[in-house]
Parts: sequence; C-alpha cells; structure tokens
Amino acid sequence: MRWLCALLLVLLAVPAWAQAERSALARVDLVNSSLVAEGRDRGRPRPLELELTISQPVPYRVYFLDGPPRLVVDFREIDFAGTDANALRGRELVPALRWGRFRPGWSRMVMELPGPYALRTAVQAPARGGAAGALVRLDIEPVEAEDFVTRGNALSALWDLPKPSAIAPPEAHRHTGRPLRIAIDPGHGGHDPGAQVGAIYEAAVMLGFARELTETLTRAGFEVVPTRTDDSFVPLEQRMTIARAGRADLFISLHADALPVGQAAGLSLYTWNQDADDRASRELAIRHDRDDLLSGVDLQGADDQVANVLMDLARMDTQPRSEAFAKFVVSELNKAGLAMHSRPIRGAAFSVLKSPDIPSVLVELGFLTDPGDRANLFDPAWRAQTAQAIARGIGAWAQDDAIRAGLSRR
Repeated sequence: MRWLCALLLVLLAVPAWAQAERSALARVDLVNSSLVAEGRDRGRPRPLELELTISQPVPYRVYFLDGPPRLVVDFREIDFAGTDANALRGRELVPALRWGRFRPGWSRMVMELPGPYALRTAVQAPARGGAAGALVRLDIEPVEAEDFVTRGNALSALWDLPKPSAIAPPEAHRHTGRPLRIAIDPGHGGHDPGAQVGAIYEAAVMLGFARELTETLTRAGFEVVPTRTDDSFVPLEQRMTIARAGRADLFISLHADALPVGQAAGLSLYTWNQDADDRASRELAIRHDRDDLLSGVDLQGADDQVANVLMDLARMDTQPRSEAFAKFVVSELNKAGLAMHSRPIRGAAFSVLKSPDIPSVLVELGFLTDPGDRANLFDPAWRAQTAQAIARGIGAWAQDDAIRAGLSRR
C-alpha cells in the first residue's frame, strides 16, 4: 500500500557507541534541549528543529498523525517525571507539547504542529562537548496537505471487534456459570493527568477509587479486568481492546472532571449518545477526546457513515443494557442515601463509550471544581459506600439481564 511505502516511521536501535550496560532510565536535560524554527516568522509554518539531550541513548520511532497535525515520538524509554514539556526552550513555536509514560517500557512525546509537516532528518548522536549521554535531533519541514503522510488510520472505534457474525449480544456470563467480568477503567493517566485543581489530579484520584472498587467487586464474587493499574497512559480505543481481550461483560469508566464552578456537581452516570445537546456533556466530551488527540491517538475517521451504521446495529442490544445498568446503579445509590446530580443519568458522546459490543457506562463520581464533591472523593466512608452501591447495582443488573436474555430467546 502507498501509505506503507511512504510511512514516516523511524526505528532506531541503540548505536554501537552506546552499548555499555545502563543502570537507569534515560532522563531529559532541559537546559541543553530546544525547539528552533528556521527563517523569519511570516505567519506561515516554518521548518522546525527539535533537539533533546538525554542521559543515555535509547531506541525511538517517529511518525505523524492528523486531526490536528501532530509529530509523535515513542522512546524506549525516557523517564519524563519531573520535567515540564512547557519549559522546553522554543515551546511557544507549536500549539501544544506533551510527554510522559505511554505504556510499560515506552514513553511518548506528542507535538501538535501548526500545519502538515514531513520528516527531513532523524539523528541520535553523542551529546555535544564530550558530555555523557545522547542528542536526539529531528528536523521537520512544512509540506502541502496532499504530501502529508501519517501513520495511517482505521475506524478506531471498531478496532479489535469480533468478526461481524460474532457481534451478537455477549452470552458467556449467562450460560457458562463463570463470574461476571467487569472492566474497570480509571480515566486518564501518565502524561494525561485529566482535570486538575491545585495539587489534585483526576488520574490519581480515579486510580485510587478503582483499586477500592476492584477490591469490593472481588469480594462480591465478580472478576475485574483493569484497563490500567498504575500511572500510565492508555489510549481510548486500547481501553476497549483490553476489555474485549479480558472477555468483559460490562465496561465502567471512572472520572471526576472539572467544569466552571456552579455548572456541575454531584455523581452521575453517562451512556453513549452522540446527539446529546446538554452543554456540560458536550464540553466534557470535547475535552476527553482532545486529551486523547494530544496524547498521540488518531481518532480521525472514526465516525464516518459506515462506522456509524455498523455500530448502531450492534448497539441495538447493548445500548438498552447499558441504560438498564445505569438505572440499577442509581437505584442502589439512592437506597444508600448518596447525593447525586439532579439528572443522575445522562447521555454524552464520550469516545470511551463507543464500544458497540460491551454494555458501557461512564461514572462521573463528582467534579473536582465543586468543594462538596472534592470532600466526598477524599472521604473513605463515602468511597466505600459508593463502591458497595455500584457492586449491588451490578448484581441486580446481572440478574435482570439474564432474565431478559432468557425471555428474548423464547
């Protein structure tokens, strides 16, 4: 295929001069790193030169993504902890820059670009002046839109789905007798911290609650499939893939977002609705997808007409089951006397809910921008009650789901 032939993917092994044993991960030297533009600023994209000085050489790969145009560099592995991408000299030359851990063994840098670019050179050499370490230099230049070559894209919302003949309602837990499997998805992670209020990060708070919920569900006899267990970044569609690989019967994504004070407060549950017109829901959906785009994930093309038709057909079974699950959980939360949003069940176009083959909900445990919600999220008793209510909701939903499945086969 043409895009494979033209693919700007660079795989660089550690050079011979750096084969000595290394005892720690590479780290970035920001003082000796920079982003520089060539020529005068005439309001058009200019050639850019990125130089990263690192404590030791590492293999890396380079490619581009679109929507918006981005340069992505995966390293194996740089420890970006404690280094602020926005502190890089020349950072103001590009719309956005992020870096951090991507997945175990790999780190990622994503640079949003002012337009389509192509890779001119990619070099890893000894650090300047005889210093220890290595210098990674990437030169990129503006190109016309028709010459912009990306890594390629599939219908990301449909990646790793079963074959069409198998997109029937998941039947395993209704017939095999094995425990129900729940995919627990703590939102954000790694270089995507999610919502931030002072020193509080959504990714960390959700990981902590996910661990408590996992323990509660396990004690209740359920099996848990986690999408992440540490502070690492997992792309949206990979979270769905992990759930499928674990044969999950239900997918629960956990979040605690931030909106302008007074605009939103209280626990709520979301199911998929691409036509949701609630202002807060739209803002949250845009921010979630934007975070993933800036983290090097290509969602472009995921919503074309063919994808929508296929997913709508599959959702004829899973969407009502997702909505039923949300109602059971809200019922249990009410019984426990836990305060919720005035509209506890809502729809939104969150990409993490696109999976058409697994009933999926997003639980907004509260908003970090609301003082009451923040207090709840840090209250062990509130967290325990919420986890137990969710577990009871899962159990009630599973029984009802099995009964409905039996009726539908008659």
